[in-house]
Amino acid sequence: MPGFRYIGWEEYGGLAEALANKVLSSAKPFDLVVGISRGGIPVAMVVSDRLGVKFDTVTVKSYSGIAERGSVRIFPTLTEAIKGKRVLLVDDLVDQGDTMSSVKRFLDEMGAKEVETAVLIKKPWSETHPDYFLQTAEDWIVFPFELNEVNTLRKARGETP
Repeated sequence: MPGFRYIGWEEYGGLAEALANKVLSSAKPFDLVVGISRGGIPVAMVVSDRLGVKFDTVTVKSYSGIAERGSVRIFPTLTEAIKGKRVLLVDDLVDQGDTMSSVKRFLDEMGAKEVETAVLIKKPWSETHPDYFLQTAEDWIVFPFELNEVNTLRKARGETP
């Protein structure tokens, strides 16, 4: 089991801004930013705002606990048309890559003209390689919006958060 890295709101905000700037510096045009629920929504909102394009979400379920994964399930929650659009798919991190690759395939099947991917943090063993990312980390990342959830799971496992 890897160690835990806790990211506070200030660091999180800095990472979201840095990712938005990295995408902006590419000068690639996007029509829509799609955030993967739940962790990708806050960063996708920042990226969308900085790019000046519409924002939407797709809901995905795969984790059932710390490092406990099930199969990827996509619940279509998109309200924007995808067909013919250049989409930037955003999540907080990519671990194995199943979620990102499954949602990318889903958007391709909906007729997206192009789908690129962006995350704050990438795991070194990920089979999916995002087009934009800031860091590589082996630790279990705990974002500020999941602090209570992770600490509760850790306590239930007899760990000290």
